[in-house]
Amino acid sequence: MTEITVIHNGIVFCPEKKTFTKKDLYIGNGYIMDSKDIKSSDHFKKWDAEGNYVSPGFIDMHVHVFENHAKIGIHADKVGINQGVTTLVDAGSTGYNNFEQFKKEIIDKNVTEVLSLLNISSTGLIEGLSELSDSKNLMSETMWKEIKNAEPSIVGLKARMSQSVVGNQGIRPLKYAIKLANQANVPIMAHIGSPPPPLEDILSLLREGDIVTHAFHGKKGGIIDDNGNLIPAAQKALERGVKFDVGHGTSSFSYNTIKRFKSKYSYPFSVSTDIYERNFEQPVGSLMDTISKLLAIGYTLEELLQSVTIIPAQILSLSNYGSLKPGSKADITVFNIVENECILFDSSGEKMMVNQRLIPQATWKNGNLVYQRG
Repeated sequence: MTEITVIHNGIVFCPEKKTFTKKDLYIGNGYIMDSKDIKSSDHFKKWDAEGNYVSPGFIDMHVHVFENHAKIGIHADKVGINQGVTTLVDAGSTGYNNFEQFKKEIIDKNVTEVLSLLNISSTGLIEGLSELSDSKNLMSETMWKEIKNAEPSIVGLKARMSQSVVGNQGIRPLKYAIKLANQANVPIMAHIGSPPPPLEDILSLLREGDIVTHAFHGKKGGIIDDNGNLIPAAQKALERGVKFDVGHGTSSFSYNTIKRFKSKYSYPFSVSTDIYERNFEQPVGSLMDTISKLLAIGYTLEELLQSVTIIPAQILSLSNYGSLKPGSKADITVFNIVENECILFDSSGEKMMVNQRLIPQATWKNGNLVYQRG
């Protein structure tokens, strides 16, 4: 006899087809089940999702959750399961030197699944926010091989490529990151911000499957030129398979930039928060608030749910994530959309009145109900 959880009467999202269907969803032994495999002897437990959307578990692929150690950090479950996010990817808070501590205190102690884009600096963000300004801080090839082979939660590398981080090193840290990434066939998430190095130099080096986070910031030297067009290097990067990611953060998401991008281009992108304690209340809020902002700008709910489920799962090669097909991990986000007016901010302090806001209602991780809104 198998204990079957039935999420009953929900509006279920299929990311592969970009469709919603009102139906029941079956969970058994931590996985999504096909109704045809259910036996009369199985024991059923129902959860009523009437009026709510049921989605594959949200994946936030840019957060900072090495709380109490990194210069920026927040409690993982606070921005994870409590906000309808089943998987968080810490983007460079930790490097080789402190990963063991990160694993013991963060990965092993939170209900939310925490993965890592390992900082190419051995120190990560423990000793400051200019970790790539000295080449002596770079993780060695030997270190990288050792830790990648030992730690399945490491899904790629992080290189923060803005002037305040790299100092006089220019583009060299990114070239080194590519060398390491090629050895393990993993993606690089490249943080972009204020140059130098010039954005064109960064984009020209990135490979198919690499990620540009903070893609829609409002600083000078970004992806959109003065005429509202993608700069040639950005266009070429997207065409060869480089991925754009929101990475909202304290100073890295602009309503103006994303509106100009949307007006001319339909390239898909992933939505992430770059959330930590200092920006949790404002301007980021949560992954659902970030989705709500993009919904108000005019992206469809179907597009946005793809951007936090199947798209990050594919980018990070997470098999059985981001889907509700039978056999997929039973990571599930249940939410509703509240129809009322509220003001949400971008990273430039610009206000936008939104009429719809996503609110988490319940979260399942590996088939277990781990959060339910009171």
